[in-house]
Amino acid sequence: MKIVMTTYKNAKALEGLTLGKTTDYASEYNPNLLQGVPRSLNRAQLSLTNDALPFYGEDVWYGYELSWLNPKGKPVVAVAEFRVPAISENIVESKSFKLYLNSFNQSRFESHDAVKNLLCSDLSAIAKSPVSVTLFTVDDCPALDIKHHDAVCIDEHDISVDDYQFNDAFLNELHGENATFKKEVLVSHLLKSNCLITNQPDWASVYISYSGKEIKQAALLQYLISFRQHNEFHEQCVERIYTDLQKFGEFKKLSVFARYTRRGGLDINPFRSSFEQQAPNARTLRQ
Repeated sequence: MKIVMTTYKNAKALEGLTLGKTTDYASEYNPNLLQGVPRSLNRAQLSLTNDALPFYGEDVWYGYELSWLNPKGKPVVAVAEFRVPAISENIVESKSFKLYLNSFNQSRFESHDAVKNLLCSDLSAIAKSPVSVTLFTVDDCPALDIKHHDAVCIDEHDISVDDYQFNDAFLNELHGENATFKKEVLVSHLLKSNCLITNQPDWASVYISYSGKEIKQAALLQYLISFRQHNEFHEQCVERIYTDLQKFGEFKKLSVFARYTRRGGLDINPFRSSFEQQAPNARTLRQ
């Protein structure tokens, strides 16, 4: 199954984005730089609607290059955590997010709280749902400690691969003939997809937590590798993985969490789950 994302509707919705275009960097605070992408563009393909989603979830972002000036003009730096609910109407478009954060650089603010409140307000307005923001000092951000999830890595399976186009047919063999009930967390560090607009590569570790019929790991790995030449945003890839697993598998519980590597001082980490509302802490050396 090959996915074509260049429908007229999608193209019209995406054509106004700064992503993929040459842009100037603003150094004075400007909330108008932020842009949103309707989640409905991808969810329509997956037969999902915002008022009847089959999962909980959030997109957890970390900003590593946030800086502003205090009232005396002295620079302040912080690491920011942003949590965007999966029920929000819009995705925050990543390049506009980077440009927006950069616009704080030469602007003066009274306090950390003043910056945090602006971030919450501006991001909630573009996502059309409440976005939570936490600011950390650069030497004290517990959420970014290296934490190895208690997961079984599936990457050592000796499989042959000669097609790197998305193909959900690999999941026809998601369960073996004699699969029994299993509760486990699997991880692959081989997930790669490409930006929908720029075709730049996106790299991730994907964690799949489930209880139900045991997953045939080699089939799952073939499926995840088939994203290698696939073009979608991070959030869309994770929702596709989640809905495909639910379609082809038999699970009582299921979570999909992708930890993507950062680009331009931001990383995006979508989490979708049938039973958990908040993403777990899991971070490798790559993030």
